[in-house]
Amino acid sequence: MKFTSGTFSAARRGFLGFGLCAVGAAALGITAAPALAASDTAQKIADHFSGISSMSGEFVQFGPRGEQTGGKFYMQRPGKIRFNYEAPAGYRVISDGKSVVIDNRKLNTMDLYPLSKTPLKLLLDDRIDLSGNRVRSVKEESDMTTIQLSDKKVFGNARITMMFDPKSYDLRQWTITDAQGKDTTVMVFNVKRGVKIDQKLFRIDYKRNEQLNGIGRD
Repeated sequence: MKFTSGTFSAARRGFLGFGLCAVGAAALGITAAPALAASDTAQKIADHFSGISSMSGEFVQFGPRGEQTGGKFYMQRPGKIRFNYEAPAGYRVISDGKSVVIDNRKLNTMDLYPLSKTPLKLLLDDRIDLSGNRVRSVKEESDMTTIQLSDKKVFGNARITMMFDPKSYDLRQWTITDAQGKDTTVMVFNVKRGVKIDQKLFRIDYKRNEQLNGIGRD
């Protein structure tokens, strides 16, 4: 895999805004499905994806300037995910169902955020809720179905765009667009579903976070 000098800051921004390189629908030759049909398609895909309790595999992440990083990931519903980045990146991203942490072991820093305030929550919920106008768009083509979700009341202008195989309904990649309109894309491959995952992988060291960030000190 290729890594650039912007790897560390790009990945941090990507998971702060939580996103896929934006490609215009016209360039892909995609046309939006009618509202009712789009809703039915989105719900079928969402139900299938929600039915996968756990998965693991490899990922490649592209930052807003095309920076590339990669590694392995582990996901378990509800709310748990972990990204282990390959060298030279010195960090990992972990969600324990309550919080999301960007843990940079190389720089010895930790940034902690509520999972409920990030679009990543829409990906990790027990059930992907498509009610309440969360679906911004559904676009279909022969080799990809794209669903864009947002919740302005919770995430502001941030949104998540998920791309699925239209035949198998398997998740191929997602993009998180932050409030500034910057995109970070995560592509997944070599995915295994229904795997047993060591729960220690999803643990966040809150005590270390307090020590590093001076929480609780006078």
